[in-house]
Amino acid sequence: MFAPFFFARFRALHATAALLFLLRWLLICGLVGALAGTASAGFLVALDWVTRWREAHPWALALLPAAGLLIGLAYHYFGDRAVRGNNLILDEIHRPTQRLPLRLVPLVLGGTLLTHLVGGSAGREGTAVQMGAALADQLPRWLRLRPRDRRLLLIASMSAGFASVFGTPLAGAVFGLEVFLLGSIRYEAVLPSFLAAIMADFVTRAWGVGHTPYPTLGALPLTPLLLGSTLLAGALFGLAARAFATLTHGISKVFGCISYPPLRPVLGGVLVAGLLWLAGPGRFGGLGVPVIVEAFQHPLAATDWAWKLALTALTLGCGFKGGEVTPLFFIGAALGSTLAVVLPLPVALLAAMGFVGVFAGAANTPLACLLMGLELFGTNAGVYLALACVVAYLFSGHHGIYGAQVVGQAKHLRLGRQQGQRLGELP
Repeated sequence: MFAPFFFARFRALHATAALLFLLRWLLICGLVGALAGTASAGFLVALDWVTRWREAHPWALALLPAAGLLIGLAYHYFGDRAVRGNNLILDEIHRPTQRLPLRLVPLVLGGTLLTHLVGGSAGREGTAVQMGAALADQLPRWLRLRPRDRRLLLIASMSAGFASVFGTPLAGAVFGLEVFLLGSIRYEAVLPSFLAAIMADFVTRAWGVGHTPYPTLGALPLTPLLLGSTLLAGALFGLAARAFATLTHGISKVFGCISYPPLRPVLGGVLVAGLLWLAGPGRFGGLGVPVIVEAFQHPLAATDWAWKLALTALTLGCGFKGGEVTPLFFIGAALGSTLAVVLPLPVALLAAMGFVGVFAGAANTPLACLLMGLELFGTNAGVYLALACVVAYLFSGHHGIYGAQVVGQAKHLRLGRQQGQRLGELP
């Protein structure tokens, strides 16, 4: 009599605890999703406006140094900890110290819009993630959350920001789970991350903000020849991701030698403007979404991906604001499209593989990138997308665009000694 009663009571208590956990995080993530989704919707509308204005006024490229000075001055005199961007959020997850400054929202929003207004080569995910995290981090003092819950909140807010800016809730949820700890996932954050990502995406769409449509890929059998071609392409995507991360961090160190920080984006703006004038500001400035779409239609020039890689690394490395992800989509899609000339795979498939593969290698988030590929391009080519992501992740090594990422599980035994270290601290 006693044993059945005990186990029945245990199951009831367990179910009650699970229900309370679900309801609690449903409320919290509802707030996080509303904040992140609304912020992303406003940001995407503003970004679309400044992009159209820049395209109608090509002379705006000459204003890059002046815009760099404004951004540099704003972050130097008002930024404080906000200058660290996404890495500040990752550090707060690993080693919490104090609340994210709310000033991060206007600084990164204004800096990103100004960068795009004058033609800098940058993305948008960093802005959405930082706004979502900074807004969400104001909630713990009102909701009286414990430090452990604050970590989950920050992870969920990163998921929400990413999902809402790209319209990929599943990829966004897993991105927040993967990005802060290379090779490991904190499963206690799974429910908050998925709830926040789904709600943020819903809120953004409810505001009437859409996202770029991409072609649905057709099915293709996996033969030995196509398997080998896929593995080779994945390795090249991983090396391209590694090159981008290394170049961006290297440029940042070089510009760090300038003692007065506001002058860094001024000098960088002169260099970016000159290179864009040579390469074509309409093609390589801003997000570059039209070129990404073009990559799915026919093979691009072999230099397109290299130009975007160099210009984005210089733009972000010298101090302009924005994200890395959309330029990584450009680099990957353009590189994959170019490879269609020599590899026996359809150009659209190679472009899609590069789209997610280079990002997987640079951000060290292969599962999130696979889900993004399935959400954007359909499930028919899932095997190819998966192989591209995991091989690129392997070949990028312990390099990445987020220096505050901690190596939770080394990618292979030769790198085992680096476990537990931040990417930015590795040689």
